[in-house]
Amino acid sequence: MILIVLDSVGVGELPDAEAYGDRGSDTLGNISRIVPLQLPTLRSLGLPRVARVHGMAPVDRPLGAFGRMAERSAGKDSVTGHWEIAGIVLPKAFPTFPNGFPRELIAAFEQRIGRGTIGNKAASGTVIIDELGPEHMRTGEPIVYTSADSVFQIAAHEAVIPVRELYRICGIAYELAAEGMGIGRVIARPFVGAPGRFTRTANRHDYALPPSGTTMLDLLKAAGQPVFAIGKVQDLFAGRGITAAVHTTSDDHGVDEIENAMRAVPGGLIFANLVDFDTLYGHRNDPEGYAANLERFDARLARLLPMLRDRDLLVITADHGNDPTTASTDHAREHVPLFVVGTRVKAGVDLGTRATFADLGQTIADVFHVGPLSNGASFLRDVLD
Repeated sequence: MILIVLDSVGVGELPDAEAYGDRGSDTLGNISRIVPLQLPTLRSLGLPRVARVHGMAPVDRPLGAFGRMAERSAGKDSVTGHWEIAGIVLPKAFPTFPNGFPRELIAAFEQRIGRGTIGNKAASGTVIIDELGPEHMRTGEPIVYTSADSVFQIAAHEAVIPVRELYRICGIAYELAAEGMGIGRVIARPFVGAPGRFTRTANRHDYALPPSGTTMLDLLKAAGQPVFAIGKVQDLFAGRGITAAVHTTSDDHGVDEIENAMRAVPGGLIFANLVDFDTLYGHRNDPEGYAANLERFDARLARLLPMLRDRDLLVITADHGNDPTTASTDHAREHVPLFVVGTRVKAGVDLGTRATFADLGQTIADVFHVGPLSNGASFLRDVLD
């Protein structure tokens, strides 16, 4: 089974979006009103049936099963979305800090790392690097910031604080912020370049809390099934339930690794996250860049589909939204698409709107005869011939 998460590719606000400040968010729909989308492969899977894509007519009979999923957990971040896909529904969102972190936390962090810090506010990562990067280079003090999500982010120039040292201080932040306060993730954000021309590098690393319950990854690994993680999946699950992993430098690299794994891994689950949609385009409010990345993925998907073997299943979904057309630069509380394709999948099956992402995790557990999980309802029998 190949599971691809298109990070942040949402398909319209959830009923409770207003409570999260996301009323009107519709990542795919709103992008399509600005940039005409040419996505013939996703269209053939049923995209216009689950998203309001301007100017895209639905095909009569999609190649496989299609639907969308609603998030039942509180929150709208990557950890919450991926955990729910794997079967964990969180009744309470991870804590967030829109006004910056408590002074006591920052003081303890500075004492442990032997440096001062700058920043300590909610900000866009690229904006705060442009703003505080020169001061960071003068002082050697790392930039600490957060967002609307439960994240403690640390940015540092690789020539000022080497990547290995940045990872070390992120480990300290994890002890204090994640283990100590329940913050969902600590993220290392290294960058390079000169003032006015800073760019973040591929040496990002996420330090996430371990899942709070049993996931379908745990069940698969315990049953002896390979679980091959691509992109930031290993980080989001704190390595738990993963048998092998590779990190990626771009979405194209991610699809390369998916293709490599499809050739090399004889069975089990290939679980990939394609993060550029979110980090490069959603958070930067770049609908044109987002649209171009969608079209690049669509072209790669057209070459990937013929690689499926007789008993393979391919699932494409997302973990939340991030509408680049809104004033916000943060994640959005949206439905996510759900496509299931393979030679054994009945064409044109409408899976409707699933009540939880965990329906997908329960279905994957059903495929491999493990489980059941604590949450979700399997739709496997609805889609197989």
